[in-house]
Amino acid sequence: MSTTSSNGLLLTSMSGRHDDMEAGSARTDHSDHEELEHDPEDPFDLDNTKNASAASLRRWRQAALVLNASRRFRYTLDLNKEEHYENRRRMIRAHAQVIRAALLFKLAGEQQIGAFGSSSATPAASTGNFDIDLEKLVSMTRNQNMSNLQQLGGVKGVAEKLKSNMEQGIEEDEKEVTDRKNAFGSNTYPKKKGKSFYMFLWEAWQDLTLIILIIAAVTSLALGIKTEGLKEGWLDGGSIAFAVLLVIIVTAVSDYRQSLQFQNLNDEKRNIQLEVMRGGRTVKISIYDVVVGDVIPLRIGDQVPADGVLISGHSLAIDESSMTGESKIVNKDQKSPFLMSGCKVADGVGSMLVTGVGINTEWGLLMASISEDTGEETPLQVRLNGLATFIGIVGLTVALVVLVALLVRYFTGTTQDSNGATQFIKGTTSISDIVDDCVKIFTIAVTIVVVAVPEGLPLAVTLTLAYSMRKMMADKALVRRLSACETMGSATTICSDKTGTLTLNQMTVVETYAGGSKMDVADNPSGLHPKLVALISEGVAQNTTGNIFHPKDGGEVEISGSPTEKAILSWAYKLGMKFDTIRSESAIIHAFPFNSEKKRGGVAVLRGDSEVFIHWKGAAEIVLACCTQFMDSNGTLQPIDTQKEFFRLAIDAMAKNSLRCVAIACRTQELNKVPKEQEELDKWDLPEDELTLLAIVGIKDPCRPGVREAVRICTSAGVKVRMVTGDNLQTAKAIALECGILSSDTEAVEPTIIEGKVFRELSEKEREQVAKRITVMGRSSPNDKLLLVQALRKNGDVVAVTGDGTNDAPALHEADIGLSMGISGTEVAKESSDIIILDDNFASVVKVVRWGRSVYANIQKFIQFQLTVNVAALVINVVAAMSAGDVPLKAVQLLWVNLIMDTLGALALATEPPTDHLMHRTPVGRREPLITNIMWRNLLVQSFYQVAVLLVLNFAGLSVLGLKQDSNHAHAVEVKNTMIFNAFVMCQIFNEFNARKPDEMNVFSGVSKNPLFVAIVGVTFVLQIIIVTFLGEFAHTVPLSWQLWLASIVIGLVSWPLAVVGKLIPVPKTPMSRYFKKPFRKYKASRNA
Repeated sequence: MSTTSSNGLLLTSMSGRHDDMEAGSARTDHSDHEELEHDPEDPFDLDNTKNASAASLRRWRQAALVLNASRRFRYTLDLNKEEHYENRRRMIRAHAQVIRAALLFKLAGEQQIGAFGSSSATPAASTGNFDIDLEKLVSMTRNQNMSNLQQLGGVKGVAEKLKSNMEQGIEEDEKEVTDRKNAFGSNTYPKKKGKSFYMFLWEAWQDLTLIILIIAAVTSLALGIKTEGLKEGWLDGGSIAFAVLLVIIVTAVSDYRQSLQFQNLNDEKRNIQLEVMRGGRTVKISIYDVVVGDVIPLRIGDQVPADGVLISGHSLAIDESSMTGESKIVNKDQKSPFLMSGCKVADGVGSMLVTGVGINTEWGLLMASISEDTGEETPLQVRLNGLATFIGIVGLTVALVVLVALLVRYFTGTTQDSNGATQFIKGTTSISDIVDDCVKIFTIAVTIVVVAVPEGLPLAVTLTLAYSMRKMMADKALVRRLSACETMGSATTICSDKTGTLTLNQMTVVETYAGGSKMDVADNPSGLHPKLVALISEGVAQNTTGNIFHPKDGGEVEISGSPTEKAILSWAYKLGMKFDTIRSESAIIHAFPFNSEKKRGGVAVLRGDSEVFIHWKGAAEIVLACCTQFMDSNGTLQPIDTQKEFFRLAIDAMAKNSLRCVAIACRTQELNKVPKEQEELDKWDLPEDELTLLAIVGIKDPCRPGVREAVRICTSAGVKVRMVTGDNLQTAKAIALECGILSSDTEAVEPTIIEGKVFRELSEKEREQVAKRITVMGRSSPNDKLLLVQALRKNGDVVAVTGDGTNDAPALHEADIGLSMGISGTEVAKESSDIIILDDNFASVVKVVRWGRSVYANIQKFIQFQLTVNVAALVINVVAAMSAGDVPLKAVQLLWVNLIMDTLGALALATEPPTDHLMHRTPVGRREPLITNIMWRNLLVQSFYQVAVLLVLNFAGLSVLGLKQDSNHAHAVEVKNTMIFNAFVMCQIFNEFNARKPDEMNVFSGVSKNPLFVAIVGVTFVLQIIIVTFLGEFAHTVPLSWQLWLASIVIGLVSWPLAVVGKLIPVPKTPMSRYFKKPFRKYKASRNA
């Protein structure tokens, strides 16, 4: 076991970055670099758990000193999860029918069929008014039986039997949806029940020290009743047993509440929103509301939400690895039309008809049979386990010393009872008294272990993360990985997308160049030839993944699709485009979906039987480079050579006005050059040369309000914001200036602003050098973003990166924190990310940074508070035991202190809301010491004060408190000990306020914003009054006079001015942990030499 962990007490900072922080730290000297390197021998030196190996995760767990493994490791990663998942997947693939039947039987037995609510996954026996049997549908899709599909009349026949329209979907009617749910089931599955409260009670009871205390309590109870009778004899043992039960119940309640919070977050993660066609319009619904017969458009990055068959598709490729276990991509077409729920669209576009939902799919059966794993290590959690292990070893040593000292003093006859009589006299004291006294001594030693081993310390991370995650939901951030929440506090750079994150994603066409010149009004067709308008209209209507819906009641048209698609569709509609007519008069024979690498997408359209037109749309300068002619305002084709410079200047001018430039072009294709066979057609590369330029549009996407301020906050907090966009470099520069990412035009020179192509062509070493200076990257591909992330991380940056597309997945996975977009992000991007920004807003990203820093700061507050209690309690008991043979703080009292320190203290301090002060300092280094110099100072000042006061009371209390005149010496000693206990608890109550602001003079600022803190302090104070005044025999206390109560409060109150004076003491810049670590380093070096 490693006792020289560099995490916690013996941790040094690799990038100690701030002089002003909530718990304070200073930048470490570069000359001490050798002190800061990763220690491979330390199992707790794990600064990033995102992609950590199972071996390293297993190693730190084995090294940790743990009293209650089931509780300590509850929220760590299940290292056998993948294996369990794979076994379940194989079983379901092989025995789906049997498992489904068993599940239906079980649900029927629980009388939940048809009334399963939101968790309903069971179909009714009848298929109602539909002309197809449920079992036939399920069997056909599961077995991917083509002959069954053909017997039913193909996709068209199945759609007719399901009373669904392949183009318009089912009717948008609540009764229609309900009928389908009744006939074919809903798209939900019975979730595995979470742990009950009784399970949490059982787990809290598993603590080794608590079990030992219960055994000691039972022994003491038996001996007490035997020697003193039932009336008096039950008190010692009974009080300890009750205190232990109280600790168990409070711990279980706290843990149970946490588990409910995680459960709610998991429900939120699973609730995917998607688009379906209903009544001819595109509507957004929850994945749980998908029904059999729905027509669902599929785009790259989508999750297939249910089982179904392909209606139509272009270059559609599906990643079925989640269900088959094979990582190959499967192409879907009319020969292989079956789609499995839970798979991902890897490429292309298409639409599907839903044929199976819920537990009628293999995915539903799999989800019903596995429980959601909320476990996952976080770097802070691992480091705190290292710290807890170190403190625990010290505490065990102290407890052992106390045990030996008390036993030696007892058996040598130097221990006296409260009346001054010697407790042990050889040959006189009865065996039963000896055993009873030894049990009391042993109980004290074990109780010291309870206080000394900070079992709740690593769990405080989970508590503060659970609290933060719940609050972050209100700030529009859904945390998928716990570690990301705290790692965000260490982020040194954010690589942000432009569109939708820094901008509003509300696009409109504001400038148009068509017919060889700029149009006076962007969407006025009066100056254009009808032939040109017709070609633009056909190109826009066919080369789109959007849709235009005309309500039957003649209301306003509804345009759906991505923001760019909606802007272009809206513009073309105003030009006079007849969307439905164009799509009915011509047919798409092949499509090349928009590709973020090529920055363009195209379609081949067959008009009638003889004419083929190929339409392209994409980044203006890229499409322009493929054009050899343009169509003028008279509808005549003209060579583009003379006008190319005019169009380039037009694109530059629009880009400088922060407009996104999109070009629309086309060409004809001879029919005999178009492949006839479907297989060849699927592999056909659409011609992209000799294009005719039809129009260039400039799309305005305004900056989000508040983005400039959010960027300023990041900059002042030491977090560099970088913009990485696929847009033109000029557009990117204009937006960067508008957002404050670039401060001035003079700054906008290479490599501060750089094109993705230039960056990717650099060598690896050059990229690392250039990456430091990059602020804006334009015309970047997802791979360029990945290269940038890798280069920045090699330079030591902690990188947060935003992404929304499927191709962003590698960068999101590679980054320290991957942030996907909740509105515009694909499911693949979301699954690769750590946090989902629900409103796609950069300001929400900054709030996540704030929360990340808050997590770290709150843990440090709790550490400072807990260690102060630890040091004071241990020192007072050790000194008293060694010198007097007795301890002033009894077992029950120490258990109450432990409850204040562990559970209530964590609740009060770990749930402090973030403050603006957090963003006035630079990022927390990932290898920075948990206990900083400022914390050491505060901790030692308070500990010395508490120890000094308590020792004076212990050894001179009778004189100081004026109790020497008391004729009843035993009562006087009880009053003195009660005073010590009361003063000790008062010190902790007042010191809890000091722990809130380790480096600020005003410890009360913002206290009203945390009602939980105020409530816990208030409840602790009231319970202390009750314990001292009314639970005397139970807690070994006697009621105190009002003067002694006042004295106790004053003793506690002194900690406030003392904290202010303490904060005037300067601290060295070099972390104190360095001095702890040096001897161990030298010892290790000498052993290895």
